[in-house]
Amino acid sequence: MTALVHHPTLSFLPPFSPSQQHGHYSSRKLLVLRKDQLYKTVSKPRPIMALASNKESGILVGERLYLGMDFGTSGARYALIDKQGIIHSEGKREYPVFMSEEKMDWVRSWRAALFSLLEDVPVHLRPLVASISIDGTSATTLIVDRNTGEPLWRPFLYNESCPDALPTVKSVAPANHTVCSGSSTLCKLVSWWNIEESNKKSALLLHQADWLLWLLHGKLGVSDYNNALKVGYDPALDSYPPWLHSQPYSQLLPSVMAPGASIGNLKEDIRTQFGFQEDCIVCAGTTDSIAAFLAARATQPGKAVTSLGSTLAIKLLSTMRIDDARFGVYSHRLDDKWLVGGASNTGGAVLKQFFTDEQLQKLSEQINPMEASPLDYYPLKAVGERFPVADPNLVPRLHPRPESDVEYLHGILESIAHIEAKAYNLLKDLGATQVEEVFTAGGGAKNEKWTKIRERVLGLPVSRAKQTEAAYGAALLALKGAQHDSC
Repeated sequence: MTALVHHPTLSFLPPFSPSQQHGHYSSRKLLVLRKDQLYKTVSKPRPIMALASNKESGILVGERLYLGMDFGTSGARYALIDKQGIIHSEGKREYPVFMSEEKMDWVRSWRAALFSLLEDVPVHLRPLVASISIDGTSATTLIVDRNTGEPLWRPFLYNESCPDALPTVKSVAPANHTVCSGSSTLCKLVSWWNIEESNKKSALLLHQADWLLWLLHGKLGVSDYNNALKVGYDPALDSYPPWLHSQPYSQLLPSVMAPGASIGNLKEDIRTQFGFQEDCIVCAGTTDSIAAFLAARATQPGKAVTSLGSTLAIKLLSTMRIDDARFGVYSHRLDDKWLVGGASNTGGAVLKQFFTDEQLQKLSEQINPMEASPLDYYPLKAVGERFPVADPNLVPRLHPRPESDVEYLHGILESIAHIEAKAYNLLKDLGATQVEEVFTAGGGAKNEKWTKIRERVLGLPVSRAKQTEAAYGAALLALKGAQHDSC
């Protein structure tokens, strides 16, 4: 059965006692993170919809479950699986809208969504949860107080560019390094470092997934080597490189673990509030696109996953590591292989500027995917591109617009497919394992006509991954961590 659960916005926030101020916010700090800012909701507290399904059958006595949570660009999801990978419960939440000085207060919103998801896990399944992991958007960066975890600055979002810091970063990093992009975590850190005067000694850098996981395990300053890549961590050396260690801002860098590695037990107050067991562990996370790749279970070199969400991210399993900031290409470590790829700013967010979900479905049905569109666009929501062209000044190209909405949608879908094809051809030219098959994750995977267009444009077999949600990949990480922890 499927249940729709509604809650008032403010009810998602867990109660904290005054004695719990270290390691996370007190209830007072929850509403006022900085003395000069008053936090408020937009108009009325907005109900948020959770979709949760529960399969009660098939759980053996003594069997444990593994919880993964995905914090994407537009909302958060969870998946609860057993050791065979069978889903026993899943759900999603929109990010609640909190405002600070007329700007979105993302930190408070993410926190609210996290505890909403924990609340949505069926009560009778919570005692079976052995481990938890979280993925977050790549290069979404928080600067927090290293003693309290309190944000010292608004978050730098995944797609934000800090070109002011690029000359400084390029002067210390190797040529064409992953950090040599305005949207890299290191550029965001340097930009903050150059602006901020008073909080440098007490500051700590965390990624979105790191901070959310800290709310669960309470150990500040822990990251994973996937999230830490864009701040300069070298996954081949398994350490920060000397050129980064020598910088004055290196004191802000978190310690790094392998994705899925056990960080520690779930905090007592969280266990007590939600009914998890004492032995439930919290595992290091990863980025959302890597979690989507893990969910697809593409385990052989040459297999690739395109995530078609708000943006377009591709990951190709390769025996060769490729890093080239000129094109926004970088490699993540995946055990003894490499996930090569990048993330483009094109994607579903552009489509939603022009069409509702219902329109997308109805118009897509009228498209002939075997027929090439004559329209040549570069669909972006705003100025700036990351991959396969790294150009912060690239202007969206979405004109001329034909009278027919079907033709217009066809042109946009095909143009996004050409960007995807350019990305895979670029990886091949740079020396990565040649792509042989593409699995699709994200909301765009549901559009069969788009899949056929992409198959024609790419000249490759394209199919929807059996599991398309990053939350499922995060759950697999939690499973991996629990199995390793029990060895």
